[in-house]
Amino acid sequence: MLKDPSAILTLILVIVSAGFILETVLDFLNIKSRKKDIPSEVSSFYDHARYEQSLKYNREVTKFGLLTGTVGFIATFLMLMFGGFGLIDQYIRQFVQSELWIPVAFFGVIFIASDILTLPFQYYRTFVIEEKFGFNRSSIKTFFLDKIKGYLLGALIGIPILLLLIFLIGRMGPDFWWIFWIVAALFILFINAFYTTLIVPLFNKLTPLEDGELKTAIESYSRNVGFPIQNIYVIDGSKRSSKSNAFFSGLGKRKKVVLYDTLIQNHTTAELVAVLAHEIGHYKRNHIIKGFILSIAQTGLMLFIMSRVIFNESFSVALGANSYGIHLNLLTFTLLYSPISTVLGIISNLISRKHEFQADEFASVTFKPEAMKNALKKLSVDNLSNLYPHPAYVFVNYSHPPLLTRIAAIDQAAVRRH
Repeated sequence: MLKDPSAILTLILVIVSAGFILETVLDFLNIKSRKKDIPSEVSSFYDHARYEQSLKYNREVTKFGLLTGTVGFIATFLMLMFGGFGLIDQYIRQFVQSELWIPVAFFGVIFIASDILTLPFQYYRTFVIEEKFGFNRSSIKTFFLDKIKGYLLGALIGIPILLLLIFLIGRMGPDFWWIFWIVAALFILFINAFYTTLIVPLFNKLTPLEDGELKTAIESYSRNVGFPIQNIYVIDGSKRSSKSNAFFSGLGKRKKVVLYDTLIQNHTTAELVAVLAHEIGHYKRNHIIKGFILSIAQTGLMLFIMSRVIFNESFSVALGANSYGIHLNLLTFTLLYSPISTVLGIISNLISRKHEFQADEFASVTFKPEAMKNALKKLSVDNLSNLYPHPAYVFVNYSHPPLLTRIAAIDQAAVRRH
Protein backbone atom coordinates (compact mmCIF):
# COMPACT_ATOMS: atom_id res chain seq x y z
CA MET A 1 0.00 0.00 0.00
CA LEU A 2 2.84 2.40 0.85
CA LYS A 3 4.21 1.93 -2.69
CA ASP A 4 1.04 3.14 -4.42
CA PRO A 5 0.86 6.98 -4.52
CA SER A 6 -2.93 6.93 -4.96
CA ALA A 7 -3.37 4.67 -1.95
CA ILE A 8 -1.03 6.85 0.12
CA LEU A 9 -2.98 9.98 -0.83
CA THR A 10 -6.27 8.28 0.02
CA LEU A 11 -4.88 7.23 3.40
CA ILE A 12 -3.69 10.78 4.09
CA LEU A 13 -7.10 12.22 3.18
CA VAL A 14 -8.80 9.70 5.49
CA ILE A 15 -6.43 10.55 8.35
CA VAL A 16 -6.82 14.32 7.89
CA SER A 17 -10.61 13.98 7.68
CA ALA A 18 -10.78 11.69 10.71
CA GLY A 19 -8.71 14.13 12.74
CA PHE A 20 -10.99 17.00 11.76
CA ILE A 21 -14.12 14.99 12.58
CA LEU A 22 -12.70 14.00 15.98
CA GLU A 23 -11.87 17.61 16.87
CA THR A 24 -15.27 18.82 15.66
CA VAL A 25 -17.21 16.19 17.63
CA LEU A 26 -15.22 16.98 20.77
CA ASP A 27 -15.88 20.70 20.35
CA PHE A 28 -19.63 20.12 19.95
CA LEU A 29 -19.68 17.86 23.02
CA ASN A 30 -17.86 20.57 24.96
CA ILE A 31 -20.37 23.23 23.93
CA LYS A 32 -23.29 21.03 25.00
CA SER A 33 -21.77 20.07 28.36
CA ARG A 34 -22.10 23.51 29.95
CA LYS A 35 -24.47 23.93 32.89
CA LYS A 36 -26.31 27.04 34.02
CA ASP A 37 -25.95 26.40 37.75
CA ILE A 38 -22.95 27.80 39.60
CA PRO A 39 -21.09 24.94 41.33
CA SER A 40 -21.30 25.19 45.12
CA GLU A 41 -17.51 24.84 45.33
CA VAL A 42 -17.03 28.24 43.69
CA SER A 43 -20.29 29.99 44.56
CA SER A 44 -18.49 32.50 46.78
CA PHE A 45 -16.16 33.45 43.91
CA TYR A 46 -18.70 33.77 41.09
CA ASP A 47 -21.74 35.98 40.86
CA HIS A 48 -24.37 35.17 38.22
CA ALA A 49 -23.16 37.88 35.85
CA ARG A 50 -19.56 36.66 35.93
CA TYR A 51 -20.63 33.03 35.54
CA GLU A 52 -22.84 33.88 32.58
CA GLN A 53 -19.88 35.72 31.08
CA SER A 54 -17.78 32.58 31.54
CA LEU A 55 -20.38 30.48 29.69
CA LYS A 56 -20.55 32.98 26.83
CA TYR A 57 -16.76 33.26 26.56
CA ASN A 58 -16.20 29.50 26.37
CA ARG A 59 -19.03 29.06 23.89
CA GLU A 60 -17.70 31.84 21.66
CA VAL A 61 -14.10 30.63 21.82
CA THR A 62 -15.14 27.07 20.97
CA LYS A 63 -17.31 28.15 18.03
CA PHE A 64 -14.51 30.34 16.74
CA GLY A 65 -12.14 27.38 17.06
CA LEU A 66 -14.57 25.32 14.98
CA LEU A 67 -14.52 27.98 12.29
CA THR A 68 -10.73 28.25 12.14
CA GLY A 69 -10.38 24.47 12.24
CA THR A 70 -12.81 24.11 9.35
CA VAL A 71 -10.95 26.67 7.24
CA GLY A 72 -7.64 24.93 7.96
CA PHE A 73 -9.10 21.52 7.11
CA ILE A 74 -10.59 22.73 3.82
CA ALA A 75 -7.32 24.40 2.80
CA THR A 76 -5.29 21.27 3.60
CA PHE A 77 -7.79 18.95 1.91
CA LEU A 78 -7.83 21.01 -1.29
CA MET A 79 -4.02 21.25 -1.36
CA LEU A 80 -3.83 17.46 -1.11
CA MET A 81 -6.60 16.74 -3.62
CA PHE A 82 -5.23 19.02 -6.32
CA GLY A 83 -1.50 18.44 -5.83
CA GLY A 84 -0.86 21.88 -4.37
CA PHE A 85 2.25 20.81 -2.48
CA GLY A 86 3.71 19.33 -5.67
CA LEU A 87 3.07 22.63 -7.46
CA ILE A 88 4.88 24.54 -4.71
CA ASP A 89 7.81 22.14 -5.11
CA GLN A 90 7.91 22.70 -8.89
CA TYR A 91 7.76 26.47 -8.45
CA ILE A 92 10.58 26.55 -5.88
CA ARG A 93 12.84 24.41 -8.08
CA GLN A 94 12.74 27.15 -10.72
CA PHE A 95 14.65 29.44 -8.36
CA VAL A 96 16.51 27.13 -5.95
CA GLN A 97 18.79 24.33 -7.16
CA SER A 98 20.45 23.22 -3.92
CA GLU A 99 18.87 20.03 -2.55
CA LEU A 100 19.84 21.31 0.88
CA TRP A 101 17.98 24.61 0.54
CA ILE A 102 14.93 23.49 -1.43
CA PRO A 103 13.34 22.04 1.75
CA VAL A 104 13.98 25.31 3.60
CA ALA A 105 12.28 27.30 0.86
CA PHE A 106 9.43 24.75 0.62
CA PHE A 107 8.56 24.81 4.32
CA GLY A 108 9.13 28.57 4.41
CA VAL A 109 6.50 29.11 1.70
CA ILE A 110 4.04 26.80 3.46
CA PHE A 111 4.62 28.50 6.81
CA ILE A 112 4.16 32.01 5.40
CA ALA A 113 1.07 31.02 3.39
CA SER A 114 -0.44 29.32 6.43
CA ASP A 115 0.25 32.32 8.62
CA ILE A 116 -1.27 34.70 6.08
CA LEU A 117 -4.37 32.49 5.98
CA THR A 118 -4.70 32.42 9.77
CA LEU A 119 -3.67 36.04 10.44
CA PRO A 120 -7.23 37.47 10.20
CA PHE A 121 -8.41 34.81 12.65
CA GLN A 122 -5.58 35.57 15.08
CA TYR A 123 -6.38 39.27 14.85
CA TYR A 124 -10.10 38.67 15.42
CA ARG A 125 -9.43 36.38 18.39
CA THR A 126 -7.20 38.99 20.04
CA PHE A 127 -8.91 42.27 19.21
CA VAL A 128 -12.54 41.17 19.09
CA ILE A 129 -13.16 38.12 21.30
CA GLU A 130 -10.49 38.72 23.95
CA GLU A 131 -11.27 42.45 23.89
CA LYS A 132 -14.99 41.81 24.26
CA PHE A 133 -14.46 39.81 27.45
CA GLY A 134 -11.94 42.20 28.97
CA PHE A 135 -8.78 40.13 28.48
CA ASN A 136 -6.91 41.90 25.70
CA ARG A 137 -4.27 44.43 26.71
CA SER A 138 -2.23 44.13 23.53
CA SER A 139 -1.88 46.98 21.06
CA ILE A 140 -1.84 46.50 17.30
CA LYS A 141 1.84 47.45 17.36
CA THR A 142 2.63 44.77 19.95
CA PHE A 143 0.59 42.20 18.01
CA PHE A 144 2.56 42.69 14.80
CA LEU A 145 5.90 43.08 16.57
CA ASP A 146 5.27 39.69 18.18
CA LYS A 147 4.59 38.25 14.73
CA ILE A 148 7.84 39.65 13.34
CA LYS A 149 9.85 38.44 16.34
CA GLY A 150 8.22 35.04 16.00
CA TYR A 151 9.22 34.85 12.33
CA LEU A 152 12.81 35.80 13.10
CA LEU A 153 13.08 33.43 16.05
CA GLY A 154 11.50 30.62 14.05
CA ALA A 155 13.97 31.18 11.23
CA LEU A 156 16.94 31.45 13.59
CA ILE A 157 16.09 28.15 15.28
CA GLY A 158 14.17 26.27 12.63
CA ILE A 159 16.41 26.75 9.59
CA PRO A 160 19.63 25.34 11.15
CA ILE A 161 17.70 22.38 12.60
CA LEU A 162 16.05 21.62 9.25
CA LEU A 163 19.35 21.97 7.39
CA LEU A 164 21.01 19.56 9.82
CA LEU A 165 18.18 17.05 9.43
CA ILE A 166 18.34 17.20 5.62
CA PHE A 167 22.15 16.90 5.69
CA LEU A 168 22.08 13.86 7.99
CA ILE A 169 19.39 12.14 5.93
CA GLY A 170 21.42 12.68 2.75
CA ARG A 171 24.73 11.66 4.31
CA MET A 172 23.73 8.76 6.59
CA GLY A 173 20.58 7.33 5.05
CA PRO A 174 18.29 5.43 7.47
CA ASP A 175 20.89 5.73 10.25
CA PHE A 176 20.31 9.48 10.49
CA TRP A 177 17.67 9.07 13.18
CA TRP A 178 19.84 8.28 16.19
CA ILE A 179 22.28 11.17 15.62
CA PHE A 180 19.46 13.65 15.10
CA TRP A 181 17.76 12.17 18.18
CA ILE A 182 20.80 13.09 20.27
CA VAL A 183 20.80 16.60 18.78
CA ALA A 184 17.06 16.96 19.51
CA ALA A 185 17.55 15.81 23.11
CA LEU A 186 20.33 18.34 23.66
CA PHE A 187 18.22 21.06 22.07
CA ILE A 188 15.23 20.31 24.33
CA LEU A 189 17.54 20.33 27.35
CA PHE A 190 19.04 23.65 26.23
CA ILE A 191 15.62 25.27 25.80
CA ASN A 192 14.53 24.04 29.23
CA ALA A 193 17.66 25.49 30.80
CA PHE A 194 17.75 28.87 29.04
CA TYR A 195 14.13 29.63 28.08
CA THR A 196 13.70 32.52 30.53
CA THR A 197 17.20 33.82 29.80
CA LEU A 198 17.11 33.82 26.00
CA ILE A 199 13.52 33.54 24.75
CA VAL A 200 11.24 35.28 27.24
CA PRO A 201 13.13 38.64 27.21
CA LEU A 202 12.46 38.92 23.47
CA PHE A 203 8.75 39.29 24.18
CA ASN A 204 8.40 40.31 27.82
CA LYS A 205 10.18 42.20 30.56
CA LEU A 206 11.37 40.26 33.59
CA THR A 207 12.06 42.18 36.80
CA PRO A 208 13.27 40.75 40.12
CA LEU A 209 10.53 40.53 42.74
CA GLU A 210 10.91 43.44 45.14
CA ASP A 211 11.75 42.86 48.79
CA GLY A 212 8.64 42.66 50.90
CA GLU A 213 6.04 40.36 52.40
CA LEU A 214 5.63 38.16 49.32
CA LYS A 215 9.32 37.61 48.68
CA THR A 216 9.94 36.88 52.35
CA ALA A 217 7.06 34.38 52.43
CA ILE A 218 8.28 32.62 49.28
CA GLU A 219 11.87 32.36 50.50
CA SER A 220 10.73 31.14 53.92
CA TYR A 221 8.53 28.43 52.44
CA SER A 222 11.13 27.28 49.91
CA ARG A 223 13.74 26.92 52.67
CA ASN A 224 11.30 24.91 54.80
CA VAL A 225 10.78 22.36 52.04
CA GLY A 226 14.48 22.18 51.16
CA PHE A 227 14.17 24.00 47.86
CA PRO A 228 15.91 27.36 48.27
CA ILE A 229 15.17 29.90 45.54
CA GLN A 230 17.13 33.03 44.78
CA ASN A 231 15.75 33.90 41.35
CA ILE A 232 12.17 35.17 41.66
CA TYR A 233 10.92 37.32 38.79
CA VAL A 234 7.78 39.18 37.78
CA ILE A 235 6.78 39.13 34.11
CA ASP A 236 4.73 41.89 32.52
CA GLY A 237 1.96 39.60 31.32
CA SER A 238 -0.49 42.50 31.56
CA LYS A 239 1.23 43.91 28.47
CA ARG A 240 -0.86 41.51 26.39
CA SER A 241 -3.61 40.01 28.54
CA SER A 242 -5.28 40.25 31.93
CA LYS A 243 -5.05 36.45 32.29
CA SER A 244 -2.76 35.09 35.01
CA ASN A 245 -0.13 32.38 35.22
CA ALA A 246 3.10 31.32 36.93
CA PHE A 247 5.87 28.95 35.95
CA PHE A 248 9.28 27.55 36.81
CA SER A 249 12.06 27.49 34.28
CA GLY A 250 15.69 26.48 34.18
CA LEU A 251 17.74 23.68 35.65
CA GLY A 252 20.01 23.46 38.67
CA LYS A 253 21.23 26.83 39.89
CA ARG A 254 19.56 28.49 36.90
CA LYS A 255 16.06 27.73 38.24
CA LYS A 256 13.77 30.75 38.09
CA VAL A 257 10.31 31.40 39.48
CA VAL A 258 8.26 33.61 37.17
CA LEU A 259 5.04 35.20 38.42
CA TYR A 260 2.72 37.15 36.15
CA ASP A 261 2.08 40.67 37.38
CA THR A 262 -1.65 40.01 36.96
CA LEU A 263 -1.33 37.03 39.30
CA ILE A 264 0.27 39.17 42.00
CA GLN A 265 -2.41 41.84 41.63
CA ASN A 266 -5.32 39.41 42.08
CA HIS A 267 -4.09 37.00 44.77
CA THR A 268 -3.17 37.11 48.43
CA THR A 269 0.32 36.30 49.67
CA ALA A 270 -0.84 32.89 50.94
CA GLU A 271 -2.39 32.04 47.59
CA LEU A 272 0.75 33.05 45.72
CA VAL A 273 2.91 30.91 48.00
CA ALA A 274 0.49 28.02 47.36
CA VAL A 275 0.93 28.48 43.60
CA LEU A 276 4.69 28.42 44.10
CA ALA A 277 4.37 25.33 46.32
CA HIS A 278 2.54 23.60 43.49
CA GLU A 279 5.39 24.39 41.08
CA ILE A 280 7.98 23.18 43.60
CA GLY A 281 5.90 20.01 43.90
CA HIS A 282 6.61 19.30 40.25
CA TYR A 283 10.33 19.45 40.95
CA LYS A 284 10.12 17.47 44.18
CA ARG A 285 8.13 14.70 42.48
CA ASN A 286 10.61 14.63 39.58
CA HIS A 287 7.92 15.62 37.08
CA ILE A 288 10.36 17.82 35.16
CA ILE A 289 12.78 14.94 34.60
CA LYS A 290 9.96 12.53 33.76
CA GLY A 291 8.52 15.00 31.27
CA PHE A 292 11.93 15.44 29.66
CA ILE A 293 12.39 11.66 29.36
CA LEU A 294 8.90 11.25 27.90
CA SER A 295 9.51 14.00 25.36
CA ILE A 296 12.83 12.48 24.31
CA ALA A 297 11.30 9.00 24.05
CA GLN A 298 8.48 10.26 21.84
CA THR A 299 10.94 12.13 19.64
CA GLY A 300 13.09 9.00 19.30
CA LEU A 301 10.09 6.87 18.35
CA MET A 302 9.02 9.36 15.70
CA LEU A 303 12.52 9.62 14.21
CA PHE A 304 12.97 5.84 14.15
CA ILE A 305 9.67 5.27 12.32
CA MET A 306 10.53 8.15 10.00
CA SER A 307 13.85 6.53 9.12
CA ARG A 308 12.05 3.38 7.95
CA VAL A 309 9.76 5.11 5.44
CA ILE A 310 11.24 8.50 4.57
CA PHE A 311 13.04 7.29 1.42
CA ASN A 312 9.87 6.06 -0.31
CA GLU A 313 9.55 7.99 -3.60
CA SER A 314 5.80 7.31 -3.64
CA PHE A 315 5.45 9.66 -0.66
CA SER A 316 6.44 12.59 -2.89
CA VAL A 317 4.34 11.50 -5.86
CA ALA A 318 1.31 11.21 -3.57
CA LEU A 319 1.53 14.97 -2.96
CA GLY A 320 1.58 15.76 -6.68
CA ALA A 321 5.32 15.84 -7.35
CA ASN A 322 7.00 14.17 -10.33
CA SER A 323 9.92 12.73 -8.37
CA TYR A 324 11.41 12.22 -4.91
CA GLY A 325 11.90 15.23 -2.64
CA ILE A 326 12.92 14.81 0.98
CA HIS A 327 10.82 17.81 2.03
CA LEU A 328 7.71 16.31 0.42
CA ASN A 329 8.40 13.00 2.13
CA LEU A 330 8.79 14.77 5.47
CA LEU A 331 5.40 16.42 5.00
CA THR A 332 3.77 13.13 3.97
CA PHE A 333 5.26 11.38 6.98
CA THR A 334 4.02 14.12 9.31
CA LEU A 335 0.47 13.69 7.99
CA LEU A 336 0.61 9.88 8.19
CA TYR A 337 2.11 10.00 11.68
CA SER A 338 -0.64 12.25 13.08
CA PRO A 339 -2.79 9.36 14.48
CA ILE A 340 0.22 8.10 16.44
CA SER A 341 0.91 11.67 17.53
CA THR A 342 -2.69 12.00 18.74
CA VAL A 343 -2.45 8.80 20.79
CA LEU A 344 0.89 9.86 22.28
CA GLY A 345 -0.64 13.27 23.06
CA ILE A 346 -3.48 11.60 24.95
CA ILE A 347 -0.97 9.53 26.94
CA SER A 348 1.11 12.63 27.69
CA ASN A 349 -2.00 14.47 28.88
CA LEU A 350 -2.95 11.56 31.15
CA ILE A 351 0.49 11.66 32.74
CA SER A 352 0.40 15.46 32.97
CA ARG A 353 -2.98 15.44 34.73
CA LYS A 354 -1.67 12.87 37.20
CA HIS A 355 1.34 15.10 37.87
CA GLU A 356 -0.93 18.09 38.46
CA PHE A 357 -2.86 16.17 41.11
CA GLN A 358 0.42 15.22 42.79
CA ALA A 359 1.70 18.80 42.72
CA ASP A 360 -1.60 20.04 44.19
CA GLU A 361 -1.30 17.50 46.99
CA PHE A 362 2.31 18.50 47.65
CA ALA A 363 1.26 22.14 47.98
CA SER A 364 -1.63 21.20 50.27
CA VAL A 365 0.54 19.03 52.53
CA THR A 366 3.51 21.39 52.78
CA PHE A 367 1.53 24.63 52.89
CA LYS A 368 -2.19 25.33 53.17
CA PRO A 369 -4.88 23.38 51.29
CA GLU A 370 -7.38 26.23 51.52
CA ALA A 371 -4.87 28.66 50.01
CA MET A 372 -4.23 26.20 47.17
CA LYS A 373 -7.94 25.78 46.48
CA ASN A 374 -8.60 29.51 46.64
CA ALA A 375 -5.74 30.19 44.24
CA LEU A 376 -7.15 27.69 41.75
CA LYS A 377 -10.65 29.15 42.10
CA LYS A 378 -9.46 32.70 41.53
CA LEU A 379 -7.41 31.65 38.51
CA SER A 380 -10.48 29.97 37.09
CA VAL A 381 -12.68 33.00 37.68
CA ASP A 382 -10.12 35.50 36.37
CA ASN A 383 -9.48 33.44 33.22
CA LEU A 384 -13.16 32.51 32.68
CA SER A 385 -12.21 28.83 32.59
CA ASN A 386 -14.73 26.18 31.59
CA LEU A 387 -16.08 24.66 34.81
CA TYR A 388 -17.91 21.81 33.07
CA PRO A 389 -15.76 20.56 30.17
CA HIS A 390 -16.96 17.33 28.60
CA PRO A 391 -15.04 14.27 29.92
CA ALA A 392 -14.14 13.16 26.39
CA TYR A 393 -12.73 16.61 25.61
CA VAL A 394 -10.74 16.54 28.84
CA PHE A 395 -9.45 13.04 28.05
CA VAL A 396 -8.08 14.07 24.66
CA ASN A 397 -7.05 17.71 25.12
CA TYR A 398 -6.53 18.68 28.76
CA SER A 399 -3.02 18.66 30.21
CA HIS A 400 -4.46 19.95 33.52
CA PRO A 401 -7.49 18.51 35.33
CA PRO A 402 -10.63 20.69 35.39
CA LEU A 403 -11.03 22.94 38.43
CA LEU A 404 -13.80 21.00 40.20
CA THR A 405 -11.88 17.74 39.84
CA ARG A 406 -8.76 19.33 41.35
CA ILE A 407 -10.69 20.75 44.30
CA ALA A 408 -12.29 17.36 44.97
CA ALA A 409 -8.89 15.66 44.81
CA ILE A 410 -7.39 18.11 47.33
CA ASP A 411 -10.31 17.48 49.71
CA GLN A 412 -10.03 13.71 49.31
CA ALA A 413 -6.28 13.82 49.97
CA ALA A 414 -6.95 15.81 53.16
CA VAL A 415 -9.45 13.16 54.32
CA ARG A 416 -6.93 10.37 53.69
CA ARG A 417 -4.27 12.17 55.70
CA HIS A 418 -6.60 12.48 58.68
